[in-house]
Amino acid sequence: MPEIHETALPGVGVRYELTTRTGVRLGVVAHRRGRRDLLVYDGVHPDAARESVALTAAESTVLAAVLAAPAGGEGGSRGERRAGDPVPTRRGHPIGRFAVDWVPVPPGSPYAGRTIATAGVRSITGVSIVAVLRADVAFPSPGPDFRLEAGDTALVVGTPDGVAALIELLED
Repeated sequence: MPEIHETALPGVGVRYELTTRTGVRLGVVAHRRGRRDLLVYDGVHPDAARESVALTAAESTVLAAVLAAPAGGEGGSRGERRAGDPVPTRRGHPIGRFAVDWVPVPPGSPYAGRTIATAGVRSITGVSIVAVLRADVAFPSPGPDFRLEAGDTALVVGTPDGVAALIELLED
C-alpha cells in the first residue's frame, strides 16, 4: 500500500502526496474552502508540478467515487456521471478490511435534521462520513456540526458491518 505524506499549508489547507509503484509522484492540495488541486510532479525537479488540475468540491467527490469503484463500473454503464446524478447503489466496496459506500438518508429518517455528532454516527457504528451530496452540492469532509437532511447521500468509510449498521440506523 503506498504511503501518503501529509503537509499542512498554513492559510491554504493540506497537501497529500504519494509515489506510485512506477515512481510517479502525485499530490492533492485540499484547500480549506473545498477546492482540490491534483498535481503530477516533475521527475527532474521534485518540487515542481508538471501538471495541475483544479477541481470543485463536487468534482472531487465524483472523482473519489470513480477511483474507489471496482473495475468494470456499475452494471456496465458507460454514461457520464455528474454532481447531482444518482449515486451508485452497490453496498460496501471492500478496500482491505474497510468498506466505502454511498448511504442515503431516506425520507422519514429519525436522523434527518440532526447533526452528525448528535446522530452518533461514528460512536454507534464506527463509520466516518467523508462527504455528503445534497442535490447538486457536495460537502467534502463534513464536521460534527453538519446537519443531515432527508435526501442527502453520505459517502462513508468503515467496516462492512459498520456500514450495514449505519444503513439500519438511518432507516429506523
